[in-house]
Amino acid sequence: MRGVDKSADRVRRMFGQIARRYDLLNHLLSCNTDRYWRWRAARAVPLADGDFVLDVCTGTGDLALAFHRRSRGKAQVIGTDFCHPMLVIGARKGKRAAAQAIRWVEADSQQLPFPDNSFQIVSVAFGLRNIADTDRGLREMARVCRVGGTVLVLEFSLPTFPPLRAAYAAYFRHVLPRVGQLLARNQEEAYNYLPDSVGQFPQGQSLAAQMRRAGLEPVRWNSLTFGVASMYLGTKAPI
Repeated sequence: MRGVDKSADRVRRMFGQIARRYDLLNHLLSCNTDRYWRWRAARAVPLADGDFVLDVCTGTGDLALAFHRRSRGKAQVIGTDFCHPMLVIGARKGKRAAAQAIRWVEADSQQLPFPDNSFQIVSVAFGLRNIADTDRGLREMARVCRVGGTVLVLEFSLPTFPPLRAAYAAYFRHVLPRVGQLLARNQEEAYNYLPDSVGQFPQGQSLAAQMRRAGLEPVRWNSLTFGVASMYLGTKAPI
């Protein structure tokens, strides 16, 4: 199987082209379940007043906003992405939600512009598989996380129950790309890229092992919505 093209230029162009319809398609194609997944993620780890939270590959900022709401504005939240049009939309949403305290920073998740041990929580939702070098992205997330802090990964996965897996694969391969292309026309086949990238991305024990190699221990994970998504939580271990 040919590898998915996750070069930085291609991914940046792709998300820039679908930015205006990105939220609509996320909610429509997941039947709004993506909102629940982020709600669960924002409540999966302890969050105290004044904690620093970094959401990488933040896109239009939904998980960053979920952390802001969960903390009632008392956490220091930063969202980063290397796709400028996505960040512009995130900043607009932040203003509408009276979440001006969120900082939006244009940055590559493989080279984050923050010192070591800066954040109590470092998260990524549906963006880790878009980073060209997964291991490098995880190492950067672990680097900027404080010792004892949490790295949270929310990502698509494939159901393990065979009949459900087959039905989901048919939807993912045939229905989703057509609807996505119809509503968010783009030159990079973004909604063909989605099932291809999910199908080739590690999940379960494989991804947990990569997180451990990045310096996170222990790592635990659980499936969401019959295995359509999975949430991984890793604690930064002392060196």
